[in-house]
Amino acid sequence: MSDQIAASSATPAIARRPLLARIDWLNLSGLAFYHVVALYALLPWFFSWTGVVLCIAGIYVFGTLGINLCYHRLLTHRGFTCPKWLEHGLAIIAVCAFQDTPARWVAVHRRHHEHADEEPDPHSPIVTFLWAHVGWLLVKSPDMERMQIYGRYAKDIVRDPLYRKLDKPHVYLGIIIASWAAFFGSGVAASLITGGTTDEAIQFGLSLLVWGVFARTVITWHITWSVNSVTHVWGYRNYDTTDDSTNNVIVGLLSNGEGWHNNHHADPRSARHGHHWWEFDVTYLTIRLLGVLGLASKIAEPRKRAD
Repeated sequence: MSDQIAASSATPAIARRPLLARIDWLNLSGLAFYHVVALYALLPWFFSWTGVVLCIAGIYVFGTLGINLCYHRLLTHRGFTCPKWLEHGLAIIAVCAFQDTPARWVAVHRRHHEHADEEPDPHSPIVTFLWAHVGWLLVKSPDMERMQIYGRYAKDIVRDPLYRKLDKPHVYLGIIIASWAAFFGSGVAASLITGGTTDEAIQFGLSLLVWGVFARTVITWHITWSVNSVTHVWGYRNYDTTDDSTNNVIVGLLSNGEGWHNNHHADPRSARHGHHWWEFDVTYLTIRLLGVLGLASKIAEPRKRAD
């Protein structure tokens, strides 16, 4: 998505401007469009079990593999290494989750860790809960301009030619739109091949598009956003960190491990966020599986252990 923002309390110059001038209309339009189209999943005409399965599977593929494993634990914190072809493939998958480019996502998250629950934190509930969840995405902030934060927080990312290319809007949005076409086109083709009529093929293709892309993306967004909001407000703490991070059981399970957020803030580089045996961390288990397959190495384990 387009430029994301820091807390309004950290940007007094912007705060003095009229509200309409501060709104990031591109982000607002994109978020609104996805939410509106996702609501079509509630209409029977757009329903198919295949679409539902693709939605559920997509939360893992695009959310867990793309965002959690690639953007977060691999690119941001370098919690493990993997072959460059795999890293790049996972980054392309993450782009389809529509949570911004690799460089932008990494820069914002690294800034969050540097200033967690302080004024410069891009998405802290110290402003409001709604701000931390989604509001920070909807307002422009000069000190969060891409080139300004890349120099401090994402130099290693922008050195990669692919990631520089993904920062170009036509490339980034082109990949996302191509994913729409892939879901819709595969549904149409599958229906026609199995003897469906043209109307049936279009209906099936749209069901895959609505469920497999828009509903899946919106669900994944709110899971990711809940790590920013919910896990800095409600939960328990294994470690006495300087921020307000907590471990939230519901978010921990829904996010496949990202919700064990206090553990993560206590030991950011660790590829394992669940420190107790019952803090189930599907993302970490996936990384370990990649290790068994010879596709991941130098997997960082926790330096701290919860009592």
